[in-house]
Amino acid sequence: MVGRGRPHGMRPEGRGHGRGGWQQADLPSADDAKAWFAGRLPDGWFIGDVEVSADREEIIVVGELPALGDEFTDDAERAAAEAGRISRFREDSRDERIEIARQAEHRYRRKVAWGVRLGGTAEMFTTLSVPVMTRLRQPERLVLDTLVDAGVARSRSEALAWAVRLVGEHAQQWLGELKQAMATVDDLRARGPEL
Repeated sequence: MVGRGRPHGMRPEGRGHGRGGWQQADLPSADDAKAWFAGRLPDGWFIGDVEVSADREEIIVVGELPALGDEFTDDAERAAAEAGRISRFREDSRDERIEIARQAEHRYRRKVAWGVRLGGTAEMFTTLSVPVMTRLRQPERLVLDTLVDAGVARSRSEALAWAVRLVGEHAQQWLGELKQAMATVDDLRARGPEL
């Protein structure tokens, strides 16, 4: 009788690892992503250091474009010029950004999103919106519904995203300390007990 399943240890072709793609344990660390992008990005694209942030699904790279040298009569004119320069950068750099993202996605197994800043204008080109499964009890749902009813958010999903952003803004130091503590635990786990 011929078996209907895959041989032990085989993964389905064309899929990442496991049912939902790459599992957390399978992901390579993105701790060196900022350095990798600093070395990989073409000279002259951005001034100063690029901002690189990563989570389990995505790496976001944001750079600052060189300042406009022109004088403008008002803020609206300057904003229009900044938007035009950002648009030009986006089109001119598209093919090279795609190639750099392809290399980074292969290295880090995460999607890459790009953004730029120029003067008072900031624009993200393409970012992921990842669904997050959660179970909320009535008190938490009531908080989200209040935000929706008050017009702060259009949906529970948007209200939850708003709440997460708010916590992130106000708990930056605590989150940094938590990440440091997690890194220490990872180091201890990797070393194992001394026998």
